[in-house]
Amino acid sequence: MSGPVSPGDSPPEGAAVVPAPPVLELTPSHATVVGGVQVRRALPRRSRRTVGAWCFADHLGPTSATDVDPLDIGPHPHTGLATVTWLLSGRLLHTDSLGTEQLVEPGQLNLMTAGLGVSHAEEQVRGTGGPLHGLQLWVAQPDATRSGPPAFEHHTGLPEEELPGVVTTALLGGGSPARADTALVGLDLALHGGPAALPLERAHEHALVVLDGALAVDGQRVEPGRLAYLGTGREELVVDADGPARAVLLGGEPFEAPVLMWWNFVGRTREELSAAYEAWEADDGVERFGRVPSDLPRVPAPAPTWYRGHG
Repeated sequence: MSGPVSPGDSPPEGAAVVPAPPVLELTPSHATVVGGVQVRRALPRRSRRTVGAWCFADHLGPTSATDVDPLDIGPHPHTGLATVTWLLSGRLLHTDSLGTEQLVEPGQLNLMTAGLGVSHAEEQVRGTGGPLHGLQLWVAQPDATRSGPPAFEHHTGLPEEELPGVVTTALLGGGSPARADTALVGLDLALHGGPAALPLERAHEHALVVLDGALAVDGQRVEPGRLAYLGTGREELVVDADGPARAVLLGGEPFEAPVLMWWNFVGRTREELSAAYEAWEADDGVERFGRVPSDLPRVPAPAPTWYRGHG
């Protein structure tokens, strides 16, 4: 359930990282289809490329019992990012070029770090686990690790904390055992209804993605289908839920540099992204991205709009 990014989501030009002081910016998510399943893409948007190192957020589903197109995405590559898969319901099977075959279920976390290059496939497990509903996130890697080797982690029993009105689960940061290459936080919020207060790191920027139900933030209602960007400078976030609700809080130190995103690649220059495209198209991408043991069809890469052979 990873990507791809379209030019409408993130134009292929660099953009300065501009964190804002405490604000509430409500940005509509972009509706798109990934692997036959409808998703709401909260990040990236033209007006907001990153929140800390978080550079991509797809809210998937929930699918219905009548959906006939399961989420199946054949082998495809990534560079310069880590994919984070978090499900509220349903089950997905992850296979990758590292030899991993891992089922992810609700309450478990899949984290795949691409570095210089990795490829993977994702397949919905039919008939069990209920409708597919969850979140796919990407984290941009800093210069110190983005050319390093790929890696995969699977985590169960993530740290939980009971606060008045909410149970938090640390996906990344906040005591999570999952790898984080920059200072960031990703918290799943299971809200009981009524007010809840969450401590924040003042120097970090933050955003909320509501997955189920509705919240009030700074007196404004936030529902699924919008990114609530909160800016920097907050020491606390107070939300008020109409009833039981589910959301994910994303945050981190403002990212070190502007990022470029094309298809499933994250880089710094067009030349880097062109090289990744050429590597995937050449000899099935095996030399750089490895081979995925999957029966699903391999996903071809679209040529970048600036690519010398395009058009």
